[in-house]
Amino acid sequence: MNTHSKTYAFIPARGGSKRIPDKNIKDFLGKPLIAYSIQTAQQSGCFDEIIISTDSQKIAEIAQRYGAKVPFLRPKELSDDFTPTLEVIIHAITTLGLQDDDRLCCIYPTAPLLQPQTIQQALSLLSQRSYVFCACEFDFTPFRSFGFENDRLQMLYPEYQNSRSQDLPPLYHDAGMLYLGYSKHFKRGSLSSLPTPSPSSSPECKSKISTLLRICFLRS
Repeated sequence: MNTHSKTYAFIPARGGSKRIPDKNIKDFLGKPLIAYSIQTAQQSGCFDEIIISTDSQKIAEIAQRYGAKVPFLRPKELSDDFTPTLEVIIHAITTLGLQDDDRLCCIYPTAPLLQPQTIQQALSLLSQRSYVFCACEFDFTPFRSFGFENDRLQMLYPEYQNSRSQDLPPLYHDAGMLYLGYSKHFKRGSLSSLPTPSPSSSPECKSKISTLLRICFLRS
């Protein structure tokens, strides 16, 4: 590995949230929501720079106030509801001229319960792998899930219909909090080849965070 490689925190935060206007800078327990991700990245001590990708001057100013850098404003064509996060990451890598061996940790601005030690753990795992992300165990096994077809209940896994939940193997889902990898792998779009989950503790799971955010925003 290049001994001069750097490690970047990357926080994508567009300004056009539809369900909750200005979601990424909404007041959350006394601070803009994005501030928590910035400060957690700072407290981890893992990053040479903390970069924000946004199309909003307002978000840019708030992020800079909390110590992040906003070296560019994201183009409008990469700021709509349908642009994948990977395209936003690749745009930043190209715009900033990152080297192949630079490490980039994408942290969502809606992760106020992410802990610095989780970032540290992910970075230690990256030395053995090419890509690390946070995952949570499902609260209840998907093997017992079902849907409806022509008003008839259909088990998705009928072979497990009569199995006890405690006898079924655990399954995990993406926690939607951080994605850590080398610049070259993000650019190749090869992240799904052999992703390695870094299991997070249950309180950090995004579903619980989303519920908490909705409660706080409804009260504000």
